[in-house]
Order: sequence, then C-alpha cells, then structure tokens
Amino acid sequence: MTDVGAAVHRRVHHRRVERLAALIGALVPENAVVVDVGSGDGLLAARLLAARPDLSIRGFDVLARNATHVPVDLFDGTHIPVADAGCDVALLVDVLHHTDDPGPLLREAARIAARCVIVKDHLREGFAAETTLRFMDRVGNARHGVRLTYNYLTRDAWQSVLTTSGLRAEQWEEHLRLYPPPADWLFGRRLHFLASLVPVAR
Repeated sequence: MTDVGAAVHRRVHHRRVERLAALIGALVPENAVVVDVGSGDGLLAARLLAARPDLSIRGFDVLARNATHVPVDLFDGTHIPVADAGCDVALLVDVLHHTDDPGPLLREAARIAARCVIVKDHLREGFAAETTLRFMDRVGNARHGVRLTYNYLTRDAWQSVLTTSGLRAEQWEEHLRLYPPPADWLFGRRLHFLASLVPVAR
C-alpha cells in the first residue's frame, strides 16, 4: 500500500470506528457487561468505552495481535468461554462473514448474552456488491492474517439465519454512513447493517 493509500485508509478506518462506536453505543443498555467477539486490535472497544465509561468490555479473538487497545483473550472461534447469560450484550462487528456458517457462532453469542446480541455485518445486495465487499475485506484484513471466507449473505439469507437461531431483530439499520463522502457512495450504500437481536419469545 502506498503512503497516500495508507493515509486514505487511516482516515476512512478511523471515521468508520468513530461512527460505529456512536451507533453501537446508542444500542447498548446502561452499565452493561459487553463481550466483544472478534475484537481484533480492540480499537472499537476502546472508542466505545471512551464514549460510554459505564460499560465493561471483554474482548475475544481467534488471532493474537502484537498490541491491542484493550485486553483481548484468544478463543477457538466456536465456543466463547463465557457462562450462559454471563454478559449483558454480545457484540459481533464484521465477524460472521468470516465464518463458513454464521449460525453456530450467532447461537453461541445468544447463549452468553442475557440482554441482546448486537451484530454489524454486510449485505450482498445491489450492483457489484460481492466485488466491492471482497475488495474491502482484502484491504482491511488480509495483512493481519484474518481468514477470508467472503461469506456475504443477502437480506433474506440473514433473516433465515436469525429464524433458525431463534432470534429476531429488535432494531435493524442499513444506512450507517460509515465512511466520509465520496467513499460512502461506493463502500457504504446498503452494503452494511447494524442489528440488535433478541430471542423470538421476548
């Protein structure tokens, strides 16, 4: 990546993190214990804590980073080492599309979350969606050794996953404005969603 490209990536990345912290912060209940599954370098968790100091956040990831903004423990990508209803909120930000099947990890998140599961992920909807999402994934993750399965689902496919996982969307937002214009016109569109999920019976 060129110096100019790296500078643009940093600007876009930091805007995305700040925006996600604001959006997620509005969904998380007061004084919640949050488990951030797939927390990466922990930057999003750190920004969320800065905006919401009432929260407690514990990070997990399948990859160890040399440095993280918050403590991050390793897990096997399948079983989250937290007791049933052991946290208030399970948070999965751009994690599930790295799995072969998002259902098992989503159900595991639902197991540990007493209040809700918050998911930010991608939608394979619209012109050149697959190509655009693959490009974003490679730029953002390949250099960190993140497993790239490119498992992007349509809106209907996500709904099927939620149904089989016994969850429903209490809130669902697609117009996230994660990137500064004009980047958002290409990389934003309706390629992303943020949802607060609760058990169907609730």
